[in-house]
Amino acid sequence: MALRMWASSTANALRLSSSVSRPHFSPLSRCFSSVLDGLKYANSHEWVKHEGAVATIGITDHAQDHLGEVVFVDLPDVGGSVTKATGFGAVESVKATSDINSPVSGEIVEVNSKLSETPGLINTSPYEDGWMIKVKPSDPSELDALMGSKEYTKFCEEEDASH
Repeated sequence: MALRMWASSTANALRLSSSVSRPHFSPLSRCFSSVLDGLKYANSHEWVKHEGAVATIGITDHAQDHLGEVVFVDLPDVGGSVTKATGFGAVESVKATSDINSPVSGEIVEVNSKLSETPGLINTSPYEDGWMIKVKPSDPSELDALMGSKEYTKFCEEEDASH
């Protein structure tokens, strides 16, 4: 019975992950959370997708899974700035409220306004529709200090094992 539930949950997680239309992303499923290749990850469980002059930031599938159902998101205004490892907003779930830290410094050029009406997008689509802010990085070299998918997967496994 437990194996059947695990297989069903894993199949559902993979089905959700495979809906990503970007060919350079390949989901790695660990502990029912998806980690995507092609993104960078902070140890505070935010992800960054750097494309051209813009870095898109959100929280990872691992983070949203631990938070539970997201019911409210507090995000900054466009034109403001963020600093690496400093909070820029908060996510409130049925379990807790958590600060969201920026993995890079820079100017906020876009905010995901869909999250004010539909905060659950963070749960259903953390890497696509659930993104939070877009930033023009002031120091792109900060991205080099972030983890790749394999390092982040190992980090999450070790973190979960220690709890």
